[in-house]
Amino acid sequence: MNATPLHEKTRSRGRPREFDAETALDAALRVFSERGYHAASISELTEAMGLAAGSVYKAFGDKRGIFLAAFDRYRAVRRGMLRAELDRVETGRDKLRALVTFFAGSSHGQIGRQGCLVVGSAGDLALFDEEAAERVAAAFATDETLLADLIRLGQSDSSISAELDISATALALLCLTKGMRVIGKTERSGEEMAAAAEAAMKLVT
Repeated sequence: MNATPLHEKTRSRGRPREFDAETALDAALRVFSERGYHAASISELTEAMGLAAGSVYKAFGDKRGIFLAAFDRYRAVRRGMLRAELDRVETGRDKLRALVTFFAGSSHGQIGRQGCLVVGSAGDLALFDEEAAERVAAAFATDETLLADLIRLGQSDSSISAELDISATALALLCLTKGMRVIGKTERSGEEMAAAAEAAMKLVT
């Protein structure tokens, strides 16, 4: 949860920051997740971040700079939260269940309505911004690799069938978990998403 913001290098030498950058970025990412990049205005962002426009521009440059820093902050926080869930269990199958359950748990209620910054950026910004597209692609690739590694672990500890196609199943689970974050914006219940997670686990029976 203590990820260093992308634009930490913008801090003036010898002078402490006048605000908590991580808290400000957390507020910004909520705006971006709910509104999307193009619909989010600088005035909305500065109000949510509790900062004057001058402070925002000095720290992050512009709206795009805020977005890229918020994106990196979001990924770091989510990776830390997911890793904590995976570390609670031992077998590859149980780790996969923990991962799918983690995404299902983020796909209802307030956090579900807020949405996923990575998934939202894939449609909202990646087609028009090369750097953002690279970040989205890297995020998806990292998650797909993790899924493949967990399946491979499950095969090695015999909790998952050795005959399962690792690549195809990892991609299918990637599509399912990212799709959960889209569906989560449509007021689905926790019970519905938990049932979806159980259905997804049938892919690794």
